[in-house]
Amino acid sequence: MNNSIVAIVGRPNVGKSTLFNRMVQRREAIVDSVSGVTRDRHYGKSDWNGKEFSLIDTGGYALGSDDIFEQEIRKQVELAIDEADIIIFVVDVETGISPMDSTVAALLRKVQKSVFVAVNKVDNAMREADAVEFYNLGLGDYYTISSINGSGTGDLLDAMVKEMPDETDEIIDDLPRFAVVGRPNAGKSSFINALVGEERNIVTNIAGTTRDSIDTKYNRFGFEFNLVDTAGIRKKSKVKEDLEFYSVMRAVRAIEHSDVILLVIDATRGFEGQDKNIFWLAEKNRKGIVILINKWDLMEKETNTVRDFEIMVRKEIAPFTDVPILFISALTKQRVFKAIETAVEVFEKRKKRIATSKLNEAMLPIFEHNPPPANKGKYIKVKFCTQLPTPTPQFAFFANLPQYVKDPYKRYIENKLREIFDFKGVPLVIYFRKK
Repeated sequence: MNNSIVAIVGRPNVGKSTLFNRMVQRREAIVDSVSGVTRDRHYGKSDWNGKEFSLIDTGGYALGSDDIFEQEIRKQVELAIDEADIIIFVVDVETGISPMDSTVAALLRKVQKSVFVAVNKVDNAMREADAVEFYNLGLGDYYTISSINGSGTGDLLDAMVKEMPDETDEIIDDLPRFAVVGRPNAGKSSFINALVGEERNIVTNIAGTTRDSIDTKYNRFGFEFNLVDTAGIRKKSKVKEDLEFYSVMRAVRAIEHSDVILLVIDATRGFEGQDKNIFWLAEKNRKGIVILINKWDLMEKETNTVRDFEIMVRKEIAPFTDVPILFISALTKQRVFKAIETAVEVFEKRKKRIATSKLNEAMLPIFEHNPPPANKGKYIKVKFCTQLPTPTPQFAFFANLPQYVKDPYKRYIENKLREIFDFKGVPLVIYFRKK
């Protein structure tokens, strides 16, 4: 479950980001393509030889003077060392060993973690010979790569994944994991304290008090699960402190490794762009979602306040609007237990399996009465459907001309599935395939 974290470190312009991009593009699910969740191109997922890992690119800083710059690089490397399991130290064969490379190497020699030196921009035999200089860093063997054209990266990855634990080495905790996420100061820790009934987390009104994702085992009222409190996810422009960036990264990882996401919104601030980013990150990772509008006790209410707020939120999250929205107050404990009840329901729906016969019985008449629109005079016929054996609900519909089925029709079928089988709060994936 906890895949390894690999940090790419090194001074500017050695090709860290190019290597990062090459590695994450091996997978379609690149978390960093959700703009505003982390700094651009800083966090992604990759896999190699069947082992999945998270990748951090620590680069991308352009500060004033060289000494400030060096301080920054040092700080980043120290943070990466703390956070990562494996470190790739990228250096540039064209410039040779620079004073900054020596500084980074001195830090890395002290750590008890696997460090891989990647000598970049080696794209011919002469440069291969020049790379020998990097033995002087005192970090043992190096790998010659060209992150632009990919040569040598396979050998580096082969060596790197050997250092990662096998899945079987891990103790699997099969309790459901519910992650409490949201912007800083939305009331996530207060919500968890209201549930757990003790001051488990420090609650202050200083944004960013919770630095780490903290797990709490919850076992009350017949429910048992792991509750994960994450550091607040901030808007990119606000991620000034490096530490803040790593907190964001942990929150993103918490989303990836949870079953249901409880997205806490501060009612006094409305549903902002960053809330939407977190929502789409959870949806993209196919997690169950419950939206909690917190601090509802502070709102001035009129007859339709709840209705209007709910309409506004659903408009923001369209087209995936089939999500439970609850109005709570962590302070007065209003509806906090209802929130957990709802999360458990969503968890159960996410595991739901529908028998093939039942699915065909319900869906085939819909295709008959309202088939996909004809394309270029060709009629699309759907003959059979089944739920795929995946951890989250995915469905395959077999048709004579699947390539002509357009997105609006897929959405129509998704809505029918939701209506008939009740998948509230659960992202669905639909495929049309050749029969």
